[in-house]
Amino acid sequence: MSGPAVKVEPVHEPGWGFGEPSVVDIPPEAHTYTGFMEWVLAGSLPEKLPVTFIHGLVMLDMSEQSLHTHVAVKAAVYHTVFELQQETDFGEFYPEGVLFGNPDADISTNPDGLAVLWETINAGRVRFVNRKGVERAVEGAPDWILEVVSDSSVKKDTVTLREAYHRAGISEYWLIDARGKEIVFQILQWRKSGYAATPARDGWLKSRVFGCSFRLTRKRNRRGAWVYKLETRPADA
Repeated sequence: MSGPAVKVEPVHEPGWGFGEPSVVDIPPEAHTYTGFMEWVLAGSLPEKLPVTFIHGLVMLDMSEQSLHTHVAVKAAVYHTVFELQQETDFGEFYPEGVLFGNPDADISTNPDGLAVLWETINAGRVRFVNRKGVERAVEGAPDWILEVVSDSSVKKDTVTLREAYHRAGISEYWLIDARGKEIVFQILQWRKSGYAATPARDGWLKSRVFGCSFRLTRKRNRRGAWVYKLETRPADA
């Protein structure tokens, strides 16, 4: 049974702003991992509203995404990873919108991108949550997750989710921040003590998950907006 409507106010801590206030009916059971997953999968939320659960805290991101430092970055990554998937058949790739959860890490969220290798699926390290005959979420420890930093997600992406994804056993976490004069592109590899950033070689970063190296660049188009390109090359080049 749903509880009273909860008014979600903007959070004033730096990096945790959620835009203008809104009212969303958050039932009490949504503050547990199982209850949260059931609530989201029941379709009770507004369509495409990003929502995160970590240790009993429910966070709704109502901010708008920047076209030039967020949406365009994701488009470049999706294009390249999708082509790589088609060429190598590494497994399954999901762009923004997929619901990810890990009960052991007590986290559920909508990452900017997620990929699972066939060997991970075959080993049972992930499962696909089915509701009414439709697969709705990925649960467990996928191999790759992408987050692109926006003004409203700095602390969440760089601290909170970084720690949560490590607890969940995500092998590789890509963290991209294109808001400054230079692109900050990190490929973070799982280590027992925490994530470690892959060292760059002439701007190239090696991915163990995909078995090749990547470089993210950008240039201005005809009207001065940023256009991004994610390049690939063999890992041993």
